[in-house]
Amino acid sequence: MGGVALLARELGFEVSGSDANVYPPMSLQLEAHGIQLQEGYHSEHLNPAPDMVVIGNAMRRGNPAVEYVLDSGLDYCSGPQWLAENVLKDRWVLAVSGTHGKTTTSSLLAWLLESAGVYSGFLIGGVPGNFGFSARLGDSPFFVVEADEYDSAFFDKRSKFVHYRPRTLVINNIEFDHADIFADLAAIQRQFHHVIRTVPSNGLIVHRAQDAASDEVLAQGCWTECQSFGIGKKTSIDWAGRLIEEDGSEIELIHNQCNRQLFSSSMTGRHNVENTLAACAAAHHAGVPLEQLAEGVASFKGVKRRMEQLAVVRGVTVYDDFAHHPTAIATTLQGLRASVGSARIMALIEPRSNTMRMGRHRRALMNSTDAADYAFWFQPEDLDWSLQDVVVGSSVPAELHRDIAGLVDRVKSLVQMGDHVVIMSNGSFSGVHRQLIESLA
Repeated sequence: MGGVALLARELGFEVSGSDANVYPPMSLQLEAHGIQLQEGYHSEHLNPAPDMVVIGNAMRRGNPAVEYVLDSGLDYCSGPQWLAENVLKDRWVLAVSGTHGKTTTSSLLAWLLESAGVYSGFLIGGVPGNFGFSARLGDSPFFVVEADEYDSAFFDKRSKFVHYRPRTLVINNIEFDHADIFADLAAIQRQFHHVIRTVPSNGLIVHRAQDAASDEVLAQGCWTECQSFGIGKKTSIDWAGRLIEEDGSEIELIHNQCNRQLFSSSMTGRHNVENTLAACAAAHHAGVPLEQLAEGVASFKGVKRRMEQLAVVRGVTVYDDFAHHPTAIATTLQGLRASVGSARIMALIEPRSNTMRMGRHRRALMNSTDAADYAFWFQPEDLDWSLQDVVVGSSVPAELHRDIAGLVDRVKSLVQMGDHVVIMSNGSFSGVHRQLIESLA
């Protein structure tokens, strides 16, 4: 929604907005672009009456601002609908979907186009390091959008990406998530097939090789050319990556079994190799040559809050990461392990997504920190179940904390020079990042 606000401002609209717990980096972006931020949801925020109220999917009936919009007869729409009607119409949309890796892949894709001289538009659910902002209109036919499967609004239960009508569609992977919206994996797959139905026959669908859930969706019917990506040497993979360095920082990309190109990347982990392959396939569809893709990958600076190195304090490296699903936690830590070798890794994790609150992934969480040396689980007040079972079932030493100050003190007492501390949450984690860094200093 912050990115939508930036695009509306760039189009010349006067923009203001309400949210709860507005925090960086998005709050800083909005303020820098002259967008008025208002804390909470109050009817007075809608006076004088705006021409259009764009309602985010976190809003529900009973919210005072929502009730005021409906009672007053104000014009309203969802964010995806506004984007489709005001920005994406007549553009070549490159949509990046999937349970994991959307933000990194879409950020890299936008940068690959940029480094090839294509000033594309984009809307990304994070802040790419090469740009410093999460959305812009661009002046080329191309527009990159992070395509979320979450629902559009309380009045439109279709997935957001159904609105986007992409010509190039990336499906990174499909797993069960968003338990507050979807009853099971099949319900998510149904939405993915809806978006597949909108891709024209002269477009392209890029999908992860041997991802069972994605294969099942494509088997339901597909009218578009498909290209696969993956790590390995199988002849069936259209965009294959061969690891030269075990941490994935050096790979050989093999396209159609004959075109080869060496790639260097600042990102590590097999998951980021797959993100890179997917972005390259999509950018190539938009016309970027293979050798230019390598230049773009090498100069990519990553994304804020995706294994972002915050500080090195007294020999201790502190990272911020957005991981909030067992698979994302596991692959992120595995990537760091491949990069740092035998150095100690400490993971501080706050499970706070809607799915986590419902406890649907509690068993998978137990093994998600296998690549770490210590796991510190923080129990949010609104979590509907206790993390104690996760701690007891953990394969690595694990602790449960309910107090941020106590968590910081405990980590500080254990860390040694050369350790790596990864803070994982899709929220602010009560500012533990700053508190830990200041405490270590």
